[in-house]
Amino acid sequence: MTPITTSLFSLFKIGPGPSSSHTIGPMTAGRLFVETCSDLPREVLARAARLRVRLFGSLSATGEGHGTDAAILAGLLGTKSEECPQGLLQRLASAPDETYRVELGVGSALVSLRDIVHDSIVHDYPYSNTLKAELLDAAGSVLFERVYYSVGGGFVQWEGWKAPEQGEPVYRYSNMTELRSIIRERGLNIYEIMLANEMAVTGASRPRIIDGLNEILARMEDSVRHGLDGSGCLPGPLKVERKAHMLRQRSNALNAAPGKFLASLNAYAFAASEENASGGVIVTAPTCGSAGVMPALVYAMRHDMHVGDRAIREGFLAAAAVGFIAKHNASIAGAEVGCQGEVGVASAMGAAMLTDALGNPSRYVENAAEVALEHHLGITCDPVGGFVQIPCIERNAMGAVKAFNASLISTAVKPESQRVSLDAAIAAMAETGREMSSKFKETSMGGLAVSMVTC
Repeated sequence: MTPITTSLFSLFKIGPGPSSSHTIGPMTAGRLFVETCSDLPREVLARAARLRVRLFGSLSATGEGHGTDAAILAGLLGTKSEECPQGLLQRLASAPDETYRVELGVGSALVSLRDIVHDSIVHDYPYSNTLKAELLDAAGSVLFERVYYSVGGGFVQWEGWKAPEQGEPVYRYSNMTELRSIIRERGLNIYEIMLANEMAVTGASRPRIIDGLNEILARMEDSVRHGLDGSGCLPGPLKVERKAHMLRQRSNALNAAPGKFLASLNAYAFAASEENASGGVIVTAPTCGSAGVMPALVYAMRHDMHVGDRAIREGFLAAAAVGFIAKHNASIAGAEVGCQGEVGVASAMGAAMLTDALGNPSRYVENAAEVALEHHLGITCDPVGGFVQIPCIERNAMGAVKAFNASLISTAVKPESQRVSLDAAIAAMAETGREMSSKFKETSMGGLAVSMVTC
């Protein structure tokens, strides 16, 4: 199997919620399409009049609730996800009839939210989250088109896409078994392997990588902090009330340590998830839909457990290793494998991070990740109304608590007594995802998305 060459800053992206595959990915696709159109022959651009984007699969089924239309429009207008201003998507969504002019070098084209068309949910494209971007002339004929796939975690591919050329990793691994062998044979820690590979693959210096990690961790804490200050109802017709500040008040009122800590951890996860659901700026970890799990643990480690910055960074790199392996061997997209690939993987990453940051050997780290993932296997992605609110927000809190408990369980027993490997759990997740009906994979056509409405 080919080795993992994913960059840390490809997995952990800063951008607007509520869904990396439905907002960050499509926004990137829109921006890339305009850049590609700008390189078309002058005679083609001279005839350009309008832009249109067709959504397929889960993007069509739940794009409205996920903010996909506004995200694509923002991308067509040149917005980069990591630079997206707070509230931009809400402002675009609130003006569906407003028309914008997109400069294409020689020519230009008009576009509005009305040009984002929800097409077939069932289709033959290789990825569920598919969109077709089109450049039209004044008569509506297609001058140029390109099909894009939002493959999860904000990653985008397209027809004819080739992986960008990168450096070769110093330590080649494609799964946990191979990574474990490197750790044992070289006597290295996970974070040392991850740093060496990041420098080799991207060419970035160690200080630059550390600065980038600090920025990611700071943005995670910001998402918790902003969410704790939020009040009122989240956007959309469900009228879901923000609960993070209530849980924080509950935590402050408790005297018993176990309940107090768990209430705080829940509050932090709710806070980041509610910030995501409101379209705020968050960090994919590994997706927007699971963006409450790791930030909750980071915030708890720093403010409740008083874990040092270096230990948190090193634990964060252990989490990245788990995320890389899950993405490489299965998927982190709810549209591909259900929520087990989003909150399940996030919980596994969080368990690895916490266990490593507390100074445990790598075998305990692997076992903690496996326990957390194992107990998310089979979880569907069934957002009510297509909004990343019910059951997504509470599910993030449960993922954070499971991550904490997985670390407790795994560090309390001999590591060699663990019978299920992380690779086995990831293989089970991949198989379960393949067999799972599409109605349970981010289409809002089954599960709680249906039963809650009809009951």
